[in-house]
Amino acid sequence: MQNTAKGNTHRKQGSDKKQSERRFPGTGQSLLEDTDEKASLKKRTKKLHRYRPGVVALREIRRYQKSSDLLIQKLPFQRMVREIAQKVGKQDLRFQSDAIGALQEASEAYLVKLFDDSNLCAIHAKRSTIMPKDMELARRIRGDTK
Repeated sequence: MQNTAKGNTHRKQGSDKKQSERRFPGTGQSLLEDTDEKASLKKRTKKLHRYRPGVVALREIRRYQKSSDLLIQKLPFQRMVREIAQKVGKQDLRFQSDAIGALQEASEAYLVKLFDDSNLCAIHAKRSTIMPKDMELARRIRGDTK
């Protein structure tokens, strides 16, 4: 037991739990409350709902296959195009919005086809998970350069 200047707190020395002390006036007694125990009890009573592994992924696949809109956000893609253009050539290149839209459309179509070919490579290897080696093989078969 640990004695403090205020009095005996009924707290063990090795205990790491946070405790709050409630004093009852006139009786000289105190009641200790374990706040960690109460918090963990509340966590145990409410169980979070979780879907089984793969269910959400399949739902997202169906959702994105139904839609035809662009999946990469426009502003981050535009910044990336401008950054690449600065590295390649002149500093003050200007782009029409339709030109960036066409670049985005073409790049997303390329990525979708690459993932499709990579998926075929993974299936051929009797796997359901795409790995970097599947993408490398798909690019090699296509004749794309690194």
